Formats: sequence, structure tokens, C-alpha cells
Amino acid sequence: MKFLAITLIAHGPDPLTGETRSTTERFREVVDNAVLAEELGFDGFGVGERHERPFISSSPPVVLSHIAARTSRIRLFTAVTTLSLLDPVRAYEDYATLDHLSGGRLELIIGKGNGSAQARLFHVTPEDQWDRNREAYELFRRLWREDRVTWEGRFRPSLTDAETWPRPLQRPIRVWHGSATSKDSVDLAARYGDPLFSANVTNPVEPYAELVDHYRERWAHYGHDPAGALVGAGSAGFYAARTSQEAIATYRPIYDARVALFRKSGVEPVFHSLEDAVERGSILVGSPQQIVDKVLRYHERLGHEVMHISADADGLTRAQHRGALELFQSDIAPVLRKEIPSRPFPAAPFPSTPGTRQGDSTTPQSAAATRRSTAATPHNTGVPA
Repeated sequence: MKFLAITLIAHGPDPLTGETRSTTERFREVVDNAVLAEELGFDGFGVGERHERPFISSSPPVVLSHIAARTSRIRLFTAVTTLSLLDPVRAYEDYATLDHLSGGRLELIIGKGNGSAQARLFHVTPEDQWDRNREAYELFRRLWREDRVTWEGRFRPSLTDAETWPRPLQRPIRVWHGSATSKDSVDLAARYGDPLFSANVTNPVEPYAELVDHYRERWAHYGHDPAGALVGAGSAGFYAARTSQEAIATYRPIYDARVALFRKSGVEPVFHSLEDAVERGSILVGSPQQIVDKVLRYHERLGHEVMHISADADGLTRAQHRGALELFQSDIAPVLRKEIPSRPFPAAPFPSTPGTRQGDSTTPQSAAATRRSTAATPHNTGVPA
């Protein structure tokens, strides 16, 4: 199994202290968490895309470009790129540029996105959002693969023998399709032989498993080898401790604050208590063995080879957050990697450490150590460029 740490860059009061960090500090935290994820051995780091409060993740290419400059190995994901809202030509240009700056470590998770405010901002309607997502992806896919494109669609001006620059480094790039509630994204992924990433956050596993089953059915329908289908899945929260009692006691006030926030906004949570969420939902809170057992149980239903956990502290102290991630990598990830075989991620075309030339004697490990030792100096503050 492969493991991603993902953030949507929510920006609001700490659920326990009520304090709100500045926007600059929040971006710095995201970049530092990506550096930590690479240091601890995560396979990928993802940045979501939202265009409404309480999120400040409206520009994933910018954030990921800065992360690319601070890391050398970890693969960089969008989670998700909201193609239903974007001009696919501009999206192509941004991500082809990022593909080069990251040395070919980029992977995309695309989707139509959710949120009524951002839909209004971009004049997208419930009636046309899926058509926009499909059309944008089909054009984006051609732009990535073809040097010149002639195209006509409904939602943007036509193209005639159009060139887009720069040409990408990875040809092709792997594109996942985010799936939460609709068969439209599932069918689009299956049609093009692309992997599927199930949100697997809000509800019990059943509705997500039904969509994954549909993906596999449509995959075969479109003539693909069933063994080639690839699935990833999310989780609704994470905190690991040596004992389940310690994990529950630490995470309970954070979860209760989240439930209170939902109810204040008029949304009744699906899971009424932390124990209910641990029992019926995808939240990973408990001892290492409990978390391993739960992931294996979900794998029986979803057949996923990749999973994500939250990259954010979300109310935990810095020490608690780092300690939980370290425990994940020492006691949880090795067991799951052994129990759930997974295909390798694509190899980066240029895996050398950013900032060094091919053939330099500096190793990625020593370079990473140098970055950490200089992280507090004025020229390397961790503020996103």
C-alpha cells in the first residue's frame, strides 16, 4: 500500500484554543508539513483546490511549486483539481510548468469539485457541472498529449491547430478521478483507463464501495484488463497513540468541536460521536493495531492500493501531530505495505535533488538534512513563493 498526506488548507480557528493563525503562517505550516511527510517516508503529498471559505487552497500549482522546491522525492498530488471550474488550457499551462519544476513528480486528481459558493463564483450550475468536468478533462488530456490541438466544445472558445507551452515533462501524466457521490466521475475514469480515488470521508463505506464496484464494472465494459484497475481511498481523520484509550482521550475534544461546528452551520453529522465514527466511518483513531485492522477491513470492500490521511494538525499540538505521523510510519505503514501489495508509483524523470546538478555528490538525504538545518534562516523561511 502507498500513503499520501493531503490538506485542503482549511483556515479557521483552532478547534480547541480558538486562535486563528495568519494566512502566511497557515501556508508556511502546509509547506513544512510536506517537508515532514517526505522526511517520514510518505509516498505523496496532496493539496486540494477550493474557492470558498474556510479554505485558502485556491491555487494548488503555486503551493505545490513551493513544496517542490523544498522536497526532492515525494510525489506531489492535486486533491482535487476542479476542472469543472477552470479553463483547461490555463490549467494545462500551470500544471505542465509545475511538472518541470517538480522534476516530474506531479500527479493529478481531478474532479468537478463541490461547494455552492465556488460554483456561483465561476457561474457553474448543477445542470452543467458534470458536462463541464468531462469536456474540460477531455481537452486537458489532449493538450497534454498532442503538440497541436484542434477542438470545439460548449464551454470555452474553440481551438484551431493550437500550441500550448511549455510541453510537459511526463508524457503522459497519470490522472486520477476523484469520486464521492456520482457515477459520472467513475464512468469517466473507467472510460479512459484512469485510476479512481474515492473520497471515503463523510459516510460509512457502503456508498463509496458501490461506486468503486461500478468503476470496476465500467472498466471491464470499456475493454480494459480488470487487473489494471487502480483505486485509492481517503480517511476522515487520523490520530494514533500507543493505546486506544490515549488516542480516544486526546482526539475526543477535537472531534466534539468538529461536530459542534457542523451543527452550528445547520448540518447534522452522520456520526453522532467519536466512538460511532470509529465504528462506522473511515476515521483512523486508535492504537496501531486497531488502525491496521480497520484499513484491512476497508480494503476488503474497496480493494484500494493507495490511501490518504490528513496532513494537518487540526487541533493537535505540534508534538502530538508529529508523534502520530511517526507512529504511523513506524508501526502502521510497514504492516499495511506488507499486507496490501501495491504497484509502484511512476518514476520521476529527473529524481535528483532540486538545487543540485546531475552528478553532484550531494545525496538526497544529506541535502534534506541541510534544508532542515537552515529552515529557520531568513533566506529559507518556508513561506510559499
